[in-house]
This record gives sequence, C-alpha cells and structure tokens, in this order.
Amino acid sequence: MKVSLFSFEKSDKLFECTEIFKERKSELLVELERIDEQKQALESLKLATEDLLKKKKEAISQEEEVVDRKLADISEKEASVKKMLQENKDILKKLISLKMDKIAQTYAKMKPASASSILSKMDIKDATSILSSLKPKTVGKILSKMDAKKASKLTLELVK
Repeated sequence: MKVSLFSFEKSDKLFECTEIFKERKSELLVELERIDEQKQALESLKLATEDLLKKKKEAISQEEEVVDRKLADISEKEASVKKMLQENKDILKKLISLKMDKIAQTYAKMKPASASSILSKMDIKDATSILSSLKPKTVGKILSKMDAKKASKLTLELVK
C-alpha cells in the first residue's frame, strides 16, 4: 500500500504544482498584458511628444523667419534714415555756408568802424565765425577799429 499511497501523494503534489503554475501563468499573463498596455501608452505618449516638439520647432522656425524679415526691414530703414540724415547735414552745411558768404559780403561792404562796432557787441563765437569768413585784409581793418581787449580776444579765437 505504500506504493500506491506514495504515488497518490505524488499525484496530489503534481496536481498542486500544476494548479500553482496555472494560477501563476494567468497572473503573469495579466501582468504581461498590463505591461503591454503601458508600453503602448508610452509609445503613444512618445509619438505625441515628438509631434508636439516638431510643431513647436516649426512654429519657432516661422517666428524666426518673421523676426529675420523684420530685422532686415529695420536695417534697411535705418540705412535709409542714415543716408537721409547725411544728405540733410550736407544741405545744412551748404545753407550755412551760403548764409555765411552773404554775411561776409555784407560785412566786407561795410565801413570798418561800423563793422567793428557791431562785432564788438556780438558773442565772441558768432563774431569769430563772421570774421573767419572775411578776407584777412578786411579783418585787419575791422580789428584796428575795435577796442583792444575785444580785438585781442577775437584774434585768439580766430587762431584756434
């Protein structure tokens, strides 16, 4: 009887082991299915993230193009403004030169005593500017008719 009891016990243990393996197999299958779902969710998230990243890169690229165009426009306008500013400076210099020429002609035609009287009452820089546009002989005549202190100040300014 021992033989049959042993085989019966062996058969029970085998049955138990088989049941445990079946249970464990079903648990593992459920776990494998859960892992597969998570893997699919991660893959989906990865694809969505890559797509979003691609869209953001495209948007940034488009914005950079807009900024580059605006920067080019600004640079172009800045160059244009600089050119106009230089042209205006040149025109202003010509106008000042013409004005100084007319003033110089006026003072050159005046009597030295009258010119010295007017220039003596002017600001030194303005008087120097007018005298510097006159011929040296005329300047000499005007300065000779002025107060000595004022004439020396104007002479020093003319030398600078």
